[in-house]
Amino acid sequence: KQAEDDLRASQEQFRLLVQGVTDYALYMLSPQGIITNWNSGAARIKGYDAEEVVGQHFSRFYTPEDRAVGLPEKALAEALAAGRLEMEGWRLRKDGSRFWAHAVLDAIRDDDGHIIGFAKITRDITERRDTQAALEQAREALFQSQKMESIGQLTGGVAHDFNNLLMAILGSLELVRKRLPDTD
Repeated sequence: KQAEDDLRASQEQFRLLVQGVTDYALYMLSPQGIITNWNSGAARIKGYDAEEVVGQHFSRFYTPEDRAVGLPEKALAEALAAGRLEMEGWRLRKDGSRFWAHAVLDAIRDDDGHIIGFAKITRDITERRDTQAALEQAREALFQSQKMESIGQLTGGVAHDFNNLLMAILGSLELVRKRLPDTD
C-alpha cells in the first residue's frame, strides 16, 4: 500500500512538473506520430488545447511545404534510427501564424528496446532568430561603413598626394614662365 501511494505521489509530482513548464511545448507521440499527451506549454506556444490535438498527427504543426516533402515522417525515421533528432524550422500555430521552432525529438523505448513512442520538446525561438538577423544586418552595415571610411581615407590620401604633385608642377611652370620672354 505504501509503495502504491509513493508511486502515485511520484507520478502526480511528475505530472505537475510537466504541466508547469510553460516555455516549452512538451508532448508525447505514438510510434506513428499521433499526439498522446500535451502540456500547458504546448497549449501556450501552439495555441491548441489538449482536447483539440490529442489523437491527431503531429504533422499538423508543420508548414504545407514541409509536409509536401515528407519532413514529419523523415523526422520520425531519423529520430528512430539515431535515437534523437534536434532541428529548427518554421512551425504553425492554431491561428495559422508561423514561428521559428527549435525542436528535439527523442525515441522512447521499453526495457526490451522496442519503440513505444517519441518525446517532443519544442521552443519558440522566433524572437532570438529575429534578434540574430538584426545583429547580422548591423554587422554587415558596420562592415560596409568601415569599407566606405577606408575608401574615403584612401581617396583623401591620393587627392593629397596628387595635389602635392600639382603644386610641384605649378611651381615649376611658374619658374619657367618667369624665365621666358614676355612674347606670345
